[in-house]
Amino acid sequence: MIMPSGVVVRTLLARYAAARIEHAEKPGPATSRELADVTYTLCVITNSCSIAAALALADSVLQSAEGAGRPPAGAPAGAAS
Repeated sequence: MIMPSGVVVRTLLARYAAARIEHAEKPGPATSRELADVTYTLCVITNSCSIAAALALADSVLQSAEGAGRPPAGAPAGAAS
């Protein structure tokens, strides 16, 4: 399986968190669609069948990326974790 980059995973996790909050605060068709879309995308990119499995794998991808000495997303060029 091709592993997604830490930047992509971090972006999707941020979108997922924002969608969950937005849907909890203002439930409706638009927020439901966004939550379903980002949930589906996380499942596809992590090759998972459930959001719980996708989130666990996403955490693993981020830990691997940080453990490999890559700078965290948004860090200045040349920075290491």
